[in-house]
Amino acid sequence: MKKLIRIVVVLTAFVQASAQKIIHQEVFSPKMNKKIKTIIITPDIEPKTTYPSVYILHGFSGNPDRIIKQDIPDLIQKAQEYKTIYILPDGNYSSWYVDSPIVKDSQYQTFIGKELVDFIDKNYPVKAEKKFRGILGWSMGGYGATNIGITYNKTFGIVGSSCGALDFNSFGEGYAKYMVNKVLGPLESINPIFLTDNKVKLMAGAGQQYIFDCGTEDVQMIGMNRKFHNKLTELKIQHLYIESLGIHDPVYWSRSLSEQLTLFNWFFK
Repeated sequence: MKKLIRIVVVLTAFVQASAQKIIHQEVFSPKMNKKIKTIIITPDIEPKTTYPSVYILHGFSGNPDRIIKQDIPDLIQKAQEYKTIYILPDGNYSSWYVDSPIVKDSQYQTFIGKELVDFIDKNYPVKAEKKFRGILGWSMGGYGATNIGITYNKTFGIVGSSCGALDFNSFGEGYAKYMVNKVLGPLESINPIFLTDNKVKLMAGAGQQYIFDCGTEDVQMIGMNRKFHNKLTELKIQHLYIESLGIHDPVYWSRSLSEQLTLFNWFFK
């Protein structure tokens, strides 16, 4: 009888250890000297097995909880289906995922590209190779994923942007409306390193895969995405560019992000 009980306990412990998890974690950023709320979604973890990882950046005014509930509602299912670990950091509403030159505790490029990756690599069974690590986002997060992914091109093998704000120079009233000026200062004096166009030369030799998409009725973002696509095409920088019907809303990016994650899965395999 005691032996049977021990077997049951062992089996129960194994099931609990291997079950799919949604973990709410506070990750400390040394550069910002504060903890950042982060959600980590794992598949069923098997012993001595490592998994691809994808960092997912929400849009302006978003948060990790909304990603699961509204923005990518099939994300938990995808983690299990694709055997991938998804990491959802909180971008603090309007950080634009940059290392702000004017706000000392808004250094999200370093946090996500270096500190968070180091934390995940140390504490979760992820594959350490660049080709098994991706980053994507939409709107503000599309800019952030592009900026961080290309800057840390030895860390991320695939970069995705959905309806991303890829050109501050043509953002118009959106530059102030969406508080870019609060973290990067006036557009007329912006440091060129924060402009996506300045990443193009780096992309040419980065050895990465790129996906960009945008809705055809997204009046604010479609022009800048087409412009960036044309620039990459002229310079013969390989990338996948997709346009489909849709405006700048959760209906569009929920579908497009789900499709991008499928493409990420193909890339990992």
